[in-house]
Amino acid sequence: MSSLEIRDLWVSIDGETILKGVNLLVPSGEVHALMGPNGAGKSTLGKVLAGDPEYTVERGDILLDGESILELSPDERARKGLFLAFQYPVEVPGVTLANFLRLALQAKTGQEVSVAEFWGRLQEALKLLDWDEGYLTRYLNEGFSGGEKKRNEILQLLVLRPSFAVLDETDSGLDIDALKVVARGVNAMRGPEFGALVITHYQRLLNYIVPDRVHVMVDGRLVTSGGPDLALELENRGYDWVKELAKEAR
Repeated sequence: MSSLEIRDLWVSIDGETILKGVNLLVPSGEVHALMGPNGAGKSTLGKVLAGDPEYTVERGDILLDGESILELSPDERARKGLFLAFQYPVEVPGVTLANFLRLALQAKTGQEVSVAEFWGRLQEALKLLDWDEGYLTRYLNEGFSGGEKKRNEILQLLVLRPSFAVLDETDSGLDIDALKVVARGVNAMRGPEFGALVITHYQRLLNYIVPDRVHVMVDGRLVTSGGPDLALELENRGYDWVKELAKEAR
């Protein structure tokens, strides 16, 4: 079975240790949620998974299908099937969304993608997301609202069809209608050949993307894990009780 595995991962930036011995296994066919208060290290984990060079891996490993990806560049990780939806998607003036998607798909597959196959994937994804074709001729994220940028991230997910996706606070700044559309796209990807780690502060996203497992991070450590009910418990009790768990575990 395919998997995304994190083993005893310690990570620092500018001499400060952020992640402190993280262990996590996401098998294909499952969606896991990572929750925690501000500053817990959740987004750091997402960036390190994607290969952000600003962070230093002090020790530990990241395995994709049993193979270490620590020495791979971000684009090499993407070609192996790892996808990251950013909390703050960047704008790329001069590159249309359609051209970006076709180049990204060809880079991932390593071969020429026919126009028919490409447009077939695009049309299917646009219909699912209830999005207008006019966005395809606009420059990547330029002038997009926050919700449009997030919807664009999910469009990329649907077209590229990665093996594993890390969704870093995809619900940030979304109203309820946009949230439902984003969730619809993620749920459409679910299946035995796809796994995801959904990073979020709030339980509301998990009303629409129901996770198989929920993990809670505090101060760079995973302090507890459980089923979907754990997210509901966090909603009711807040993060203070897991902060106490973290203190007890030290």
